[in-house]
Amino acid sequence: MVFIYLALAFIGLLNIHSAMFDPKHPSFLDTNTDYGKQSIFICVGGLVGIFILLLDARFFSTLAPFFYGFTVVLLMLVLVVGRNVGGNQAWIPLPGGFRLQPSEFAKLATCLLLARYLSGTNIKVTDTKSFLITAAIIGFPMLLIMLQPDAGSTLVFSSLLFVLYREGLSPYFLIIEGLFITLFVLTLKLHNTTLLVGILFGIALLIVLLSRRNRKVMKVIGIGLAMCVAFVFSVNFLYTHVLKPHQKVRIDIVLGITSDLKGKGYNVNQSKIAIGSGKMWGRGYMKGTQTKLAFVPEQGTDFIFCTIGEEWGFAGSFVMLGLYLLLLLRIIRIAERQRSPFSRVYAYGVASVIFFHVVINIGMTTGIVPSIGIPLPLISYGGSSFITFTVMLFVLIKLDSNRMGYIY
Repeated sequence: MVFIYLALAFIGLLNIHSAMFDPKHPSFLDTNTDYGKQSIFICVGGLVGIFILLLDARFFSTLAPFFYGFTVVLLMLVLVVGRNVGGNQAWIPLPGGFRLQPSEFAKLATCLLLARYLSGTNIKVTDTKSFLITAAIIGFPMLLIMLQPDAGSTLVFSSLLFVLYREGLSPYFLIIEGLFITLFVLTLKLHNTTLLVGILFGIALLIVLLSRRNRKVMKVIGIGLAMCVAFVFSVNFLYTHVLKPHQKVRIDIVLGITSDLKGKGYNVNQSKIAIGSGKMWGRGYMKGTQTKLAFVPEQGTDFIFCTIGEEWGFAGSFVMLGLYLLLLLRIIRIAERQRSPFSRVYAYGVASVIFFHVVINIGMTTGIVPSIGIPLPLISYGGSSFITFTVMLFVLIKLDSNRMGYIY
């Protein structure tokens, strides 16, 4: 895991250097540049990782409530003194030109407290009380982050639903979530609510007939149909009155409802051009035309994958994705061999957050999902993000070193 961590950090530093290269400051260690600052973040991350390995494994479980409370205070503080960048008041300014993003640390703190609570005696996520407390642990940071407003970071917390599923939550929750996303897309795409409701009634009738009019099945289908129909009719209201104008445009572009290649769709279009131009083997390190001519904004942060795609091609992208896959598989393997529920729940929380970040970031740069602005773990420029993922992984390594013990 440490090898994969170092490999991803090295890939990130190289591509940040290429995307943000300044001929006047070519050195990787020049702190006047973003790649110089990223070098500092990597060094700090390494020191933090070593420090974590020196701590007692019970330290993280014991102080999980404190970490959570502290990040909640930071999330409240950023709403008052935070700096607005890109329309989000999500950063607290620090001396030396650095910024702190509390929403990144909130992901770590939420994973820790969630693991602490679910590992408690007689706690079952299927119980109503336990489920509501779990939902509150996840939902409170989401609410504060949404006030910034940072929709991307807010949605990351929804990935923790996979943790609850592993701990016994019914798979129907995942099915319902997927169904509502599908209905949302179809409602906007078809522009015909009546037709979609008719299709839902037809599917429901078919299921009832196939079940030979089983009363229990009919009851479930009736409730499900009512929920789906109500959601379909509420989509237009949500789309018109809840979503921000730029969010609606991004959704329209992804769904092909509208095309705005010189406006809101410019970033994604240029990103796709950059990735496609890399072909099999890429243009070479620091030889990408889209990168060097700065066609893609935010190319060192949210859109750094297009730099990798252009300069390292399909082969380089495949290697990078392979490293993420190995990392996720390693985390899951570690999770399943833990004797302590705390370590297992925490490990699945880390895996869920990393998986969501990778899928959404790459989907965003390739135009598969709307652009919501979340970084690629350990690769995108950013101290808060890099340190958070570093701490997440090294805490897991420390917990795994104590897997024969039991953490309360």
